[in-house]
Amino acid sequence: MSGRLVRALPWTLVALAVALILTAEILALVSESNDARNDPFGFNVFIWAIALVFGATGSLIAARQRGNPIGWLFLVAAVSAGLASLSGTYADFYVAERTGPPLLGKMAATYGDLSWMPFILLPATFLLALFPDGRLLSRRWRPVAWCAAIGMGGGFVVGFLKPGPIADHPQLSSPFAVDSPLISPLEGLTLLMIAIGMVGSSASLIVRFRRSRSEERQQIKWLALAGAIAVVTIVVGVSTYDILGERVADGMIMLSILGLPVAAGIAILKYRLYDIDVVINRTIVYGALTAMLALVYLVSVLLLQLVLESFTQGSGLAVAASTLATAALVRPARARIQAVVDRRFFRKKYDAAQTLERFGARLRDEVDLDTVESDLRAVVAETMQPAHVSLWTPATARGDR
Repeated sequence: MSGRLVRALPWTLVALAVALILTAEILALVSESNDARNDPFGFNVFIWAIALVFGATGSLIAARQRGNPIGWLFLVAAVSAGLASLSGTYADFYVAERTGPPLLGKMAATYGDLSWMPFILLPATFLLALFPDGRLLSRRWRPVAWCAAIGMGGGFVVGFLKPGPIADHPQLSSPFAVDSPLISPLEGLTLLMIAIGMVGSSASLIVRFRRSRSEERQQIKWLALAGAIAVVTIVVGVSTYDILGERVADGMIMLSILGLPVAAGIAILKYRLYDIDVVINRTIVYGALTAMLALVYLVSVLLLQLVLESFTQGSGLAVAASTLATAALVRPARARIQAVVDRRFFRKKYDAAQTLERFGARLRDEVDLDTVESDLRAVVAETMQPAHVSLWTPATARGDR
């Protein structure tokens, strides 16, 4: 394969994914069963985001690091998102119009029911196992990769062989369905293999992080942060589905999942790689601040409503007072949380800041240059911990000629 073709292939795959989704959009316009028209901010927006974010990140990685399979995994996820959109839309069209080959309509419906697997399970398994250099940690982890691959492949096979109505299109069933007692055990086996692949991939990333140093450690921090945000967001979204509403919860989950390829792209391409400690710091601080302010606001509204219930009929006064009180807490609460986070999780930064603050206080009252030089050397050695410290001062500063 020529070098020009290799360079063009990643963006060609992105164009293919976009073309598949556009074809699905056009087909949806002529279908009487146009779910996209009734829900313009639902599944289609999610598919567009998956295709564009995974595709763009995968293309950048594949263009700059051709030997790293992570870029190609992202491109596969982007194309699979396009196929998911087209297959689901065609299945809707076939059910509504009952035109076209029945085999194609049933196959599209079956694949549409299984199409979530590539762009959900690939990042949850192979991305973790191969990150960041595209190689497994060692040969001992090959069974984990094989379990993930067999589980996903087996999931597709069992999905096409499983009898009964298709979940998203109950009017249809798989054209390859087999009424066999072996289907249920095979389905359980594939789920077990996928679970082993996910757990094992996560464990391999943890082991890699513990063995890593400097640059690789910073790369893994980016992916770990995105994964932690995704897990927390999914838990919050699922647990508050009825409170937030379907669209808000799905939007939160979608954005959190899209953070995985973005974080992986930043880490692999090493764009502002060493900013991760600042990002983690700010994420913890503002996440804790948001949770604390929300709790204070809700509690104060409930308490003020109970207190003012006998004086006023409405809750407007309680809401206004709670809002003002919460707003007044923002700056002092942020400063307090920042200090706690620095002291607990970023001890080196906290100690360095304290050392510099003490040095600045001494410097204001010190006039002896030799003492200043000695203190400066000590501060640099304590905060930066360099192998060697040298200090040059102008000769005229000592009164020499």
